[in-house]
Amino acid sequence: MIKKAGLFILLFLLAPAITLASGIKFSSKDLNGKVHNLADYRGKWVIVNYWATWCPPCLDEIPELSDFHEKHAKTNAVVLGVNYENVDDDYLKSFAAEYFISYPILKADLNRTPPFGRVRGLPTTFVISPDGKLVETKIGGVNMDWLEEVIKPKRSLTSKNP
Repeated sequence: MIKKAGLFILLFLLAPAITLASGIKFSSKDLNGKVHNLADYRGKWVIVNYWATWCPPCLDEIPELSDFHEKHAKTNAVVLGVNYENVDDDYLKSFAAEYFISYPILKADLNRTPPFGRVRGLPTTFVISPDGKLVETKIGGVNMDWLEEVIKPKRSLTSKNP
């Protein structure tokens, strides 16, 4: 009995590590009904941006996120905008058109904690590496320079080239 309890405790403690090793599980529909799974973007950087239409810093970063998405979507990175408020889909579609949002807009499930962690303020941006790991979280607005820096290949510490 004690061995079984010990095994259960060990598995319970290892569960978060097993989940992280297999990658973050995230799936949501966009405003057109298309399902976006994080696994579908394996091999690309994924910028997951939680935002709301009433949030001034969120509105300020929309052009930067759109430009970044347009520059990288066909090669190495995508933006997924997750609307974090309870508004009608038609309103969101109209809003996205008015603000020229070029990246997919998904709707958050406000009754569940996002798989990336709690949203402590808006906007909140989570950066997922091409291998599916959370590598950055930023509360507050982002811009093109920050986004480009975060996805820039890191030089190896053992590299001999300057």
